[in-house]
Amino acid sequence: QVQLVESGGGLVQAGGSLRLSCAASGSIFSINAMGWYRQAPGKQRELVANIFSDGSTDYADSVKGRFNISRDNAKNTVYLQMNSLKPEDTSVYYCQFRAVFTRTVRYNELWGRGTLVTVSS
Repeated sequence: QVQLVESGGGLVQAGGSLRLSCAASGSIFSINAMGWYRQAPGKQRELVANIFSDGSTDYADSVKGRFNISRDNAKNTVYLQMNSLKPEDTSVYYCQFRAVFTRTVRYNELWGRGTLVTVSS
């Protein structure tokens, strides 16, 4: 069974940086899209960034120019480099993989359990 495990969250001061990672376990053949979402207390989960199998990316307007998403296909891992962090970036960050193929199973989407990012002012 494929699972996603996030790491890299923590407490940082405003203006600082953090790098999140999300790795998929298991014997994976391919992954189409990888993304990061976040959910602040009392708010809906929102898209932060996506990266597709062709390397194209998209970002929420609120993080453009500050965050960078990348992927390492050999390691089945997606990264989110977060710079110039603001208190409003405080959230639980979740990774999502879409169209994950193993030799025998296709997963439409998989989610990590989340990692907390707290930005102090």
